[in-house]
Amino acid sequence: MARGKTEFALDLPCPAGLRGGAPAGDSKQDLVYATLRDAILGRLIPAGSRLPSTRMLAQRWGLSRGTVEIVYDRLSSEAYVSRTPGSGTRVSAVVPDRYLMAIAPGVHPLAVPAPRAPAASAPPAGPPDPAVQVGVPFMARLADPALFPLPAWSRQIARALDRAGVELLCCADPAGLPVLREQIADYLRKYRGIGCSADDVIVLTGIRHALDLVARSVLRPGDKVCVEDPGYPAALQIFARAGASVVPVPVGPHGLECALLDGHADTRLVYVTPAHQSPTGVTMSVTRRLELLDWAERHDAWVIEDDYDSEFNYLNAPLAVLKSLDRECRVIYTGSFNKTLFAGLRVGFAVVPPQLKGQLLALWQTTGRSVGVTEQLALASWLADGLFVRHLRSARRAYQERRDAILAALAAGAPGRYTVSGHHAGFHFVLWLPEGSDEAAFCARAAATGLQLQGLRSLCREVVLPPAIVVGYTALTMAQARHSARLLAGLLSASD
Repeated sequence: MARGKTEFALDLPCPAGLRGGAPAGDSKQDLVYATLRDAILGRLIPAGSRLPSTRMLAQRWGLSRGTVEIVYDRLSSEAYVSRTPGSGTRVSAVVPDRYLMAIAPGVHPLAVPAPRAPAASAPPAGPPDPAVQVGVPFMARLADPALFPLPAWSRQIARALDRAGVELLCCADPAGLPVLREQIADYLRKYRGIGCSADDVIVLTGIRHALDLVARSVLRPGDKVCVEDPGYPAALQIFARAGASVVPVPVGPHGLECALLDGHADTRLVYVTPAHQSPTGVTMSVTRRLELLDWAERHDAWVIEDDYDSEFNYLNAPLAVLKSLDRECRVIYTGSFNKTLFAGLRVGFAVVPPQLKGQLLALWQTTGRSVGVTEQLALASWLADGLFVRHLRSARRAYQERRDAILAALAAGAPGRYTVSGHHAGFHFVLWLPEGSDEAAFCARAAATGLQLQGLRSLCREVVLPPAIVVGYTALTMAQARHSARLLAGLLSASD
């Protein structure tokens, strides 16, 4: 070791599963990752400590160095650690004292303090059209329906209906079919790190449906809701139509600027997209996530986590969700199969704290009851047979190829004329225009060539950002991706 460099004395025992081979469902990478992550969150490895080199830890735990490298890279991408050439790997996550408070014995991990009085329902709030479209460069930031295997889906529907009884077709559980909720909970436990059960899951039509139910069930007229700036316009409008006072909070390079929440201590709800912020694409650091959870607990506030596209991470495994860190159960987690399979499916879900579940279900049963039984049965079978995870893998590969084709065309046709961010995951990335560019004028010139671009400033409320555009690419063919990227590169090269 170089003089002057000291490593943290990592006294953690080798993960038990590595001694006799990893148990079913857990790879060596997962075991090592979980061991180091839990040690960081528990301050067994304090902030600022230097981890052993990958070579040393590999030797100590009987692993290949490549396995440890992958784990360190994953921890780095999730901001648990920082890696600097010549300085090694150091813990960067700062864990608040409150997070270390033990959960009382016998308390369900989703149990929380008694709720406030139920809020009165308000008139329905319909979110606006997001204007995303299949095959339209560069508004195609949604799942590509052409990738979805319709013959296999048809067989699942037929098989599911054949197994269903008449009673099931007539009497759907308002929270969703138990078989589907169990499959969703199982997926979330295995792949998203959420310790939930079927009872914690409500089946809905999508994420905006979840936002609307929460807004009309939890918020009172005049309640303050903090949203990301820039952010998702539909969420802002849903909360405003529910009578809330919407407060934009700037998004920085590490996610929502949580320190600014202290100026809004009376906030009832905070809405975030922490995995791949919409629209900037930044990932909320672990330190910021823990700050947000600590703030929510201290101020008796709720946090809605919109996990709209984080399954599609092109660097490593999908990032752990905010809800997986939520020991005090302040987070309402929302997800959607419309984002992962096809937009017309209209099946989403929410993981809801126990004291909110009754309020949400009462409103949902009054306004619509539940998602269609046929779709629920087929989706439950799709998940149980492993077809959902298989589809995610093939779709992730296809989307990455399209992203790479666009980035390659831009690099070849307009070198030095732009920068990109948020391209590590999701359905879109942000392309930052040359300094001094007129964002609106650039979008207008693009429209004349057949490119529909959305300027980043159109998604800002109060924050002022440099000129940039949002590039959605997942629902394009490879030919469309390449051709449109060449057109975009030409516009960048010709811009002043």
